[in-house]
Amino acid sequence: MLPVGAVIVGAIALLLGAYATIKVSSLQKTVATHQEKVDKIDGIESQVGSVGGVADKASKDIVSLTRTTQQAVDTISNDLGSIHASLVKLEESQKKPVAAAGGKGGPREPVVAGPGEYVIKAGDTFAKVGRAHGGFTSAEVASVNPGVDSSKLKIGQKIKLPAKK
Repeated sequence: MLPVGAVIVGAIALLLGAYATIKVSSLQKTVATHQEKVDKIDGIESQVGSVGGVADKASKDIVSLTRTTQQAVDTISNDLGSIHASLVKLEESQKKPVAAAGGKGGPREPVVAGPGEYVIKAGDTFAKVGRAHGGFTSAEVASVNPGVDSSKLKIGQKIKLPAKK
């Protein structure tokens, strides 16, 4: 009986060994399938890592660009402020009355020549004014300005010009 029991135990052991071999083979296939998936995940992980590096660099570039842009805007703002201050000064200087030369009693409104008129400047004569404004002679300028002594012209004095030829 003992030998029959040993044969039965041996047969069961062979069956269990065969079953274990089949299961191990099946597990090896499953592990191989899972290894492919793990390899894909590792590839994706490395891509995510490199994309993260690129994103960090882009973020730093944006911060740098923002800072540079702000500095440029600040510079432009300062320049515009200076220009505005200069314009205000120019506008104020245009509002102040200019004293006419040769006058007594303080500043007066500047003399402005209308159509067909001229305001005398330093060194002007009837001849110079006539030549410069239509090629007129001294006599022609004197003829439209009766009562004006050409030898006593004053800076800021208004005279008439002859009609164009």
